[in-house]
Amino acid sequence: MRFVDEYRNEADARKFLNAIERLVSREWTIMEICGGQTHTLIKSGIDRLLPPAVTLVHGPGCPVCVTPLELIDRAIVIARRPEVIFTSFGDMLRVPGSQTDLLSVKAQGGDVRMVYSPLDAVKLAQAHPDRQVVFFAVGFETTAPGNAMAVWQARQMGLTNFSILCSHVLVPPAMEAILGSPGNQVQGFLAAGHVCTVMGTWEYEPIAEKYRTPIIVTGFEPLDLLHGIYMTVKALEEGRWGVENQYTRAVTREGNRPAQKLLAEVFEVSDRQWRGIGPIPRSGYRLQPAYAAFDAEQRFGVGGVTAQESPLCIAGQILQGLKKPHECPAFGGQCTPERPLGAPMVSSEGACAAYYSYGRA
Repeated sequence: MRFVDEYRNEADARKFLNAIERLVSREWTIMEICGGQTHTLIKSGIDRLLPPAVTLVHGPGCPVCVTPLELIDRAIVIARRPEVIFTSFGDMLRVPGSQTDLLSVKAQGGDVRMVYSPLDAVKLAQAHPDRQVVFFAVGFETTAPGNAMAVWQARQMGLTNFSILCSHVLVPPAMEAILGSPGNQVQGFLAAGHVCTVMGTWEYEPIAEKYRTPIIVTGFEPLDLLHGIYMTVKALEEGRWGVENQYTRAVTREGNRPAQKLLAEVFEVSDRQWRGIGPIPRSGYRLQPAYAAFDAEQRFGVGGVTAQESPLCIAGQILQGLKKPHECPAFGGQCTPERPLGAPMVSSEGACAAYYSYGRA
Protein backbone atom coordinates (compact mmCIF):
# COMPACT_ATOMS: atom_id res chain seq x y z
CA MET A 1 0.00 0.00 0.00
CA ARG A 2 1.28 3.47 -0.88
CA PHE A 3 1.04 6.56 1.29
CA VAL A 4 1.08 4.68 4.60
CA ASP A 5 2.93 7.45 6.46
CA GLU A 6 0.31 10.02 5.47
CA TYR A 7 -2.35 7.98 7.29
CA ARG A 8 -0.23 7.84 10.47
CA ASN A 9 0.71 11.52 10.77
CA GLU A 10 0.64 12.59 14.42
CA ALA A 11 -0.19 16.25 13.73
CA ASP A 12 -3.20 15.29 11.62
CA ALA A 13 -4.29 12.81 14.27
CA ARG A 14 -4.23 15.61 16.87
CA LYS A 15 -6.45 17.76 14.61
CA PHE A 16 -9.04 14.99 14.44
CA LEU A 17 -8.89 14.45 18.21
CA ASN A 18 -9.37 18.17 18.85
CA ALA A 19 -12.28 18.26 16.41
CA ILE A 20 -13.93 15.28 18.11
CA GLU A 21 -13.49 16.89 21.52
CA ARG A 22 -15.16 20.10 20.28
CA LEU A 23 -18.09 18.11 18.89
CA VAL A 24 -18.94 15.91 21.88
CA SER A 25 -21.72 17.13 24.15
CA ARG A 26 -22.81 13.81 25.70
CA GLU A 27 -21.70 10.19 26.03
CA TRP A 28 -21.64 8.00 22.93
CA THR A 29 -20.79 4.32 22.41
CA ILE A 30 -19.33 3.34 19.05
CA MET A 31 -18.50 -0.19 17.88
CA GLU A 32 -15.80 -1.00 15.37
CA ILE A 33 -16.79 -4.19 13.59
CA CYS A 34 -13.44 -5.55 12.41
CA GLY A 35 -10.63 -7.02 14.47
CA GLY A 36 -8.13 -5.26 12.22
CA GLN A 37 -9.69 -1.96 13.25
CA THR A 38 -9.51 -3.03 16.91
CA HIS A 39 -5.78 -3.75 16.71
CA THR A 40 -5.05 -0.37 15.09
CA LEU A 41 -7.12 1.46 17.71
CA ILE A 42 -5.40 -0.27 20.62
CA LYS A 43 -1.87 -0.31 19.18
CA SER A 44 -1.95 3.40 18.32
CA GLY A 45 -3.58 4.33 21.64
CA ILE A 46 -6.61 6.00 20.03
CA ASP A 47 -8.88 4.47 22.67
CA ARG A 48 -6.92 6.37 25.35
CA LEU A 49 -6.67 9.65 23.43
CA LEU A 50 -10.37 10.11 22.70
CA PRO A 51 -12.52 12.28 25.01
CA PRO A 52 -13.89 10.24 27.95
CA ALA A 53 -17.43 10.70 26.60
CA VAL A 54 -16.61 8.56 23.55
CA THR A 55 -16.50 4.85 24.37
CA LEU A 56 -15.23 2.31 21.84
CA VAL A 57 -16.47 -1.28 22.09
CA HIS A 58 -15.25 -4.17 20.00
CA GLY A 59 -17.46 -6.13 17.63
CA PRO A 60 -17.65 -9.66 16.20
CA GLY A 61 -15.57 -8.91 13.11
CA CYS A 62 -12.79 -11.40 13.80
CA PRO A 63 -13.64 -14.40 11.58
CA VAL A 64 -11.32 -16.72 13.48
CA CYS A 65 -12.93 -15.71 16.78
CA VAL A 66 -16.49 -16.46 15.68
CA THR A 67 -15.74 -19.81 14.05
CA PRO A 68 -17.77 -22.30 16.13
CA LEU A 69 -15.91 -24.57 18.53
CA GLU A 70 -17.55 -27.66 17.05
CA LEU A 71 -16.33 -26.70 13.57
CA ILE A 72 -12.75 -26.53 14.84
CA ASP A 73 -13.25 -29.98 16.39
CA ARG A 74 -14.56 -31.21 13.02
CA ALA A 75 -11.48 -29.77 11.34
CA ILE A 76 -9.29 -31.65 13.82
CA VAL A 77 -11.12 -34.94 13.16
CA ILE A 78 -10.60 -34.49 9.41
CA ALA A 79 -6.94 -33.41 9.77
CA ARG A 80 -6.12 -36.57 11.72
CA ARG A 81 -7.17 -38.83 8.84
CA PRO A 82 -4.12 -40.38 7.12
CA GLU A 83 -5.42 -39.77 3.59
CA VAL A 84 -5.97 -36.03 4.19
CA ILE A 85 -3.78 -33.00 3.55
CA PHE A 86 -5.49 -30.35 5.67
CA THR A 87 -4.76 -26.76 4.63
CA SER A 88 -5.53 -23.47 6.32
CA PHE A 89 -4.41 -19.91 6.75
CA GLY A 90 -1.95 -19.67 9.61
CA ASP A 91 -4.22 -17.84 12.04
CA MET A 92 -6.48 -20.90 12.44
CA LEU A 93 -3.75 -23.33 13.44
CA ARG A 94 -3.49 -22.33 17.11
CA VAL A 95 -7.17 -21.65 17.74
CA PRO A 96 -8.24 -24.06 20.50
CA GLY A 97 -10.85 -26.71 19.94
CA SER A 98 -12.41 -28.45 22.91
CA GLN A 99 -9.28 -30.60 23.49
CA THR A 100 -6.48 -29.52 21.17
CA ASP A 101 -5.67 -27.41 18.09
CA LEU A 102 -4.57 -28.00 14.50
CA LEU A 103 -0.92 -27.16 15.21
CA SER A 104 -0.84 -29.94 17.82
CA VAL A 105 -2.36 -32.33 15.28
CA LYS A 106 0.50 -31.41 12.94
CA ALA A 107 3.03 -32.02 15.73
CA GLN A 108 1.49 -35.47 16.26
CA GLY A 109 2.01 -36.42 12.61
CA GLY A 110 -1.06 -35.07 10.86
CA ASP A 111 -0.45 -33.54 7.42
CA VAL A 112 -1.54 -30.00 8.28
CA ARG A 113 -0.18 -27.26 6.04
CA MET A 114 -0.36 -23.48 6.11
CA VAL A 115 -1.19 -21.90 2.75
CA TYR A 116 -1.40 -18.29 1.62
CA SER A 117 -4.32 -18.77 -0.77
CA PRO A 118 -7.10 -21.34 -1.25
CA LEU A 119 -5.78 -21.71 -4.78
CA ASP A 120 -2.60 -23.15 -3.24
CA ALA A 121 -4.79 -25.93 -1.85
CA VAL A 122 -6.23 -26.55 -5.33
CA LYS A 123 -2.67 -26.92 -6.66
CA LEU A 124 -1.92 -29.41 -3.88
CA ALA A 125 -4.95 -31.45 -4.94
CA GLN A 126 -3.62 -31.47 -8.49
CA ALA A 127 -0.16 -32.53 -7.34
CA HIS A 128 -1.45 -35.26 -4.98
CA PRO A 129 -4.29 -37.10 -6.73
CA ASP A 130 -3.96 -39.97 -4.23
CA ARG A 131 -4.71 -37.68 -1.24
CA GLN A 132 -7.79 -35.76 -0.12
CA VAL A 133 -7.00 -32.03 0.18
CA VAL A 134 -9.23 -29.97 2.47
CA PHE A 135 -9.13 -26.19 2.84
CA PHE A 136 -10.53 -24.54 6.00
CA ALA A 137 -12.64 -21.79 4.40
CA VAL A 138 -13.03 -19.25 7.20
CA GLY A 139 -13.87 -15.58 6.95
CA PHE A 140 -16.30 -12.79 6.24
CA GLU A 141 -17.24 -11.52 2.78
CA THR A 142 -13.62 -10.39 2.35
CA THR A 143 -12.16 -13.87 1.86
CA ALA A 144 -15.28 -15.56 0.50
CA PRO A 145 -14.63 -14.69 -3.20
CA GLY A 146 -11.20 -16.36 -3.12
CA ASN A 147 -12.67 -19.48 -1.57
CA ALA A 148 -15.53 -19.46 -4.07
CA MET A 149 -12.99 -19.22 -6.89
CA ALA A 150 -11.07 -22.22 -5.51
CA VAL A 151 -14.23 -24.36 -5.51
CA TRP A 152 -15.25 -23.10 -8.95
CA GLN A 153 -11.79 -23.80 -10.33
CA ALA A 154 -11.66 -27.28 -8.79
CA ARG A 155 -15.00 -28.09 -10.42
CA GLN A 156 -13.79 -26.80 -13.80
CA MET A 157 -10.69 -29.00 -13.49
CA GLY A 158 -12.70 -32.06 -12.49
CA LEU A 159 -10.87 -32.50 -9.19
CA THR A 160 -12.55 -35.08 -6.97
CA ASN A 161 -10.01 -34.88 -4.14
CA PHE A 162 -10.55 -31.25 -3.14
CA SER A 163 -13.11 -29.92 -0.64
CA ILE A 164 -13.63 -27.04 1.78
CA LEU A 165 -14.73 -26.95 5.39
CA CYS A 166 -16.93 -23.86 5.14
CA SER A 167 -17.29 -21.34 7.96
CA HIS A 168 -18.19 -18.12 6.18
CA VAL A 169 -20.13 -15.50 8.12
CA LEU A 170 -21.74 -12.23 7.04
CA VAL A 171 -21.45 -8.81 8.68
CA PRO A 172 -24.92 -7.22 8.19
CA PRO A 173 -26.90 -9.93 10.06
CA ALA A 174 -24.45 -9.71 12.98
CA MET A 175 -24.94 -5.94 13.15
CA GLU A 176 -28.72 -6.43 13.16
CA ALA A 177 -28.42 -9.04 15.93
CA ILE A 178 -26.43 -6.57 18.06
CA LEU A 179 -28.76 -3.63 17.42
CA GLY A 180 -31.85 -5.75 18.05
CA SER A 181 -30.63 -7.31 21.30
CA PRO A 182 -32.24 -6.12 24.59
CA GLY A 183 -28.88 -5.19 26.13
CA ASN A 184 -27.57 -3.25 23.14
CA GLN A 185 -25.35 -0.27 24.01
CA VAL A 186 -24.11 0.57 20.51
CA GLN A 187 -25.17 3.91 19.01
CA GLY A 188 -22.93 4.01 15.94
CA PHE A 189 -20.79 1.64 13.87
CA LEU A 190 -17.43 1.77 12.14
CA ALA A 191 -17.95 -0.74 9.32
CA ALA A 192 -15.08 -2.76 7.85
CA GLY A 193 -13.64 -1.29 4.67
CA HIS A 194 -12.35 -4.54 3.18
CA VAL A 195 -15.77 -6.21 3.46
CA CYS A 196 -17.36 -3.22 1.75
CA THR A 197 -14.73 -3.29 -0.99
CA VAL A 198 -16.30 -6.62 -2.01
CA MET A 199 -19.96 -6.11 -1.08
CA GLY A 200 -20.36 -2.33 -1.33
CA THR A 201 -22.22 -0.15 1.14
CA TRP A 202 -25.79 -0.67 -0.11
CA GLU A 203 -26.36 -3.65 2.22
CA TYR A 204 -26.06 -1.39 5.27
CA GLU A 205 -28.59 1.23 4.22
CA PRO A 206 -31.72 -0.68 5.39
CA ILE A 207 -30.03 -1.42 8.75
CA ALA A 208 -29.11 2.23 9.32
CA GLU A 209 -32.65 3.27 8.47
CA LYS A 210 -34.38 0.58 10.55
CA TYR A 211 -32.37 1.23 13.71
CA ARG A 212 -31.69 4.94 13.06
CA THR A 213 -27.98 4.34 13.46
CA PRO A 214 -25.04 5.98 11.67
CA ILE A 215 -22.78 3.45 9.96
CA ILE A 216 -19.44 4.81 8.76
CA VAL A 217 -17.25 2.65 6.50
CA THR A 218 -13.56 3.14 7.37
CA GLY A 219 -10.10 1.95 6.46
CA PHE A 220 -7.58 0.50 8.88
CA GLU A 221 -4.92 3.16 9.43
CA PRO A 222 -5.04 5.46 12.49
CA LEU A 223 -6.24 8.50 10.52
CA ASP A 224 -8.87 6.40 8.75
CA LEU A 225 -10.31 5.41 12.10
CA LEU A 226 -10.07 8.89 13.66
CA HIS A 227 -11.80 10.33 10.61
CA GLY A 228 -14.49 7.63 10.90
CA ILE A 229 -14.99 8.33 14.61
CA TYR A 230 -15.29 12.06 13.85
CA MET A 231 -17.92 11.35 11.16
CA THR A 232 -19.83 9.05 13.55
CA VAL A 233 -19.82 11.51 16.44
CA LYS A 234 -20.87 14.34 14.10
CA ALA A 235 -23.81 12.29 12.83
CA LEU A 236 -24.84 11.33 16.37
CA GLU A 237 -24.61 14.90 17.65
CA GLU A 238 -26.69 16.15 14.72
CA GLY A 239 -29.29 13.39 15.12
CA ARG A 240 -28.56 11.91 11.69
CA TRP A 241 -28.37 8.29 10.62
CA GLY A 242 -27.44 6.52 7.41
CA VAL A 243 -24.35 5.12 5.71
CA GLU A 244 -21.28 7.25 4.99
CA ASN A 245 -18.05 6.19 3.32
CA GLN A 246 -14.75 7.37 4.79
CA TYR A 247 -12.78 4.76 2.82
CA THR A 248 -13.46 6.26 -0.60
CA ARG A 249 -10.07 5.22 -1.95
CA ALA A 250 -11.20 1.58 -1.93
CA VAL A 251 -14.99 1.35 -1.39
CA THR A 252 -17.93 2.13 -3.66
CA ARG A 253 -21.67 1.82 -3.04
CA GLU A 254 -22.06 -1.09 -5.48
CA GLY A 255 -18.88 -2.98 -4.53
CA ASN A 256 -17.16 -5.60 -6.67
CA ARG A 257 -19.93 -6.95 -8.90
CA PRO A 258 -17.93 -9.80 -10.51
CA ALA A 259 -16.99 -11.06 -7.02
CA GLN A 260 -20.62 -10.84 -5.90
CA LYS A 261 -21.71 -12.79 -8.99
CA LEU A 262 -19.21 -15.57 -8.23
CA LEU A 263 -20.33 -15.71 -4.59
CA ALA A 264 -23.96 -16.11 -5.69
CA GLU A 265 -23.01 -18.96 -8.04
CA VAL A 266 -20.97 -20.99 -5.53
CA PHE A 267 -22.60 -20.12 -2.18
CA GLU A 268 -26.08 -19.62 -0.80
CA VAL A 269 -27.06 -17.71 2.34
CA SER A 270 -27.80 -19.91 5.35
CA ASP A 271 -28.24 -19.81 9.11
CA ARG A 272 -24.90 -19.91 10.91
CA GLN A 273 -23.65 -20.63 14.43
CA TRP A 274 -21.28 -17.99 15.87
CA ARG A 275 -18.78 -18.96 18.55
CA GLY A 276 -19.69 -17.39 21.86
CA ILE A 277 -22.81 -15.77 20.41
CA GLY A 278 -25.01 -18.59 19.14
CA PRO A 279 -27.12 -18.97 16.00
CA ILE A 280 -27.89 -15.94 13.83
CA PRO A 281 -30.42 -16.50 11.02
CA ARG A 282 -29.16 -16.08 7.45
CA SER A 283 -25.75 -14.96 8.66
CA GLY A 284 -23.44 -17.24 6.68
CA TYR A 285 -22.68 -19.04 3.46
CA ARG A 286 -22.93 -22.70 2.55
CA LEU A 287 -22.22 -24.33 -0.79
CA GLN A 288 -24.93 -24.30 -3.41
CA PRO A 289 -26.42 -27.77 -4.20
CA ALA A 290 -24.51 -27.77 -7.51
CA TYR A 291 -21.24 -27.57 -5.52
CA ALA A 292 -22.23 -29.83 -2.60
CA ALA A 293 -19.65 -32.45 -3.67
CA PHE A 294 -16.96 -30.05 -2.40
CA ASP A 295 -18.39 -29.91 1.14
CA ALA A 296 -15.85 -31.50 3.50
CA GLU A 297 -18.41 -31.89 6.30
CA GLN A 298 -20.49 -34.15 4.08
CA ARG A 299 -17.52 -35.90 2.47
CA PHE A 300 -16.04 -36.96 5.81
CA GLY A 301 -19.28 -37.32 7.79
CA VAL A 302 -18.30 -35.02 10.65
CA GLY A 303 -21.54 -33.05 10.89
CA GLY A 304 -22.45 -34.76 14.16
CA VAL A 305 -19.36 -33.58 16.07
CA THR A 306 -20.41 -31.21 18.88
CA ALA A 307 -18.48 -29.32 21.57
CA GLN A 308 -18.94 -27.30 24.75
CA GLU A 309 -17.41 -23.86 25.36
CA SER A 310 -15.21 -23.24 28.40
CA PRO A 311 -17.34 -21.68 31.17
CA LEU A 312 -14.41 -19.39 32.02
CA CYS A 313 -14.37 -17.68 28.60
CA ILE A 314 -16.55 -14.59 28.10
CA ALA A 315 -15.67 -14.21 24.40
CA GLY A 316 -19.34 -13.99 23.45
CA GLN A 317 -19.89 -10.91 25.62
CA ILE A 318 -16.71 -9.32 24.26
CA LEU A 319 -17.72 -9.98 20.65
CA GLN A 320 -21.09 -8.32 21.27
CA GLY A 321 -19.51 -5.24 22.85
CA LEU A 322 -21.01 -5.97 26.28
CA LYS A 323 -17.63 -6.36 28.01
CA LYS A 324 -14.00 -5.60 27.29
CA PRO A 325 -11.22 -8.22 27.39
CA HIS A 326 -9.62 -7.03 30.63
CA GLU A 327 -12.98 -7.48 32.38
CA CYS A 328 -12.69 -11.26 31.95
CA PRO A 329 -11.52 -12.94 35.19
CA ALA A 330 -9.33 -15.33 33.17
CA PHE A 331 -7.61 -12.59 31.11
CA GLY A 332 -3.82 -12.71 31.38
CA GLY A 333 -3.87 -15.50 33.96
CA GLN A 334 -5.77 -18.62 33.01
CA CYS A 335 -6.00 -17.29 29.43
CA THR A 336 -2.87 -16.11 27.58
CA PRO A 337 -1.72 -16.33 23.93
CA GLU A 338 0.38 -19.36 24.91
CA ARG A 339 -2.55 -21.11 26.63
CA PRO A 340 -5.73 -19.53 25.26
CA LEU A 341 -9.21 -20.43 26.47
CA GLY A 342 -10.86 -18.80 23.47
CA ALA A 343 -10.07 -17.66 19.96
CA PRO A 344 -9.97 -13.87 20.67
CA MET A 345 -6.78 -14.38 22.71
CA VAL A 346 -4.89 -16.20 19.95
CA SER A 347 -6.24 -14.73 16.70
CA SER A 348 -4.21 -11.99 15.04
CA GLU A 349 -7.46 -9.98 14.90
CA GLY A 350 -8.77 -10.93 18.35
CA ALA A 351 -9.64 -8.16 20.82
CA CYS A 352 -8.16 -10.12 23.73
CA ALA A 353 -4.87 -10.55 21.85
CA ALA A 354 -4.77 -6.79 21.19
CA TYR A 355 -5.36 -5.96 24.86
CA TYR A 356 -2.74 -8.48 25.97
CA SER A 357 -0.13 -7.37 23.39
CA TYR A 358 -0.49 -3.65 24.06
CA GLY A 359 -0.83 -3.68 27.82
CA ARG A 360 -4.54 -3.00 28.33
CA ALA A 361 -4.72 -4.80 31.68
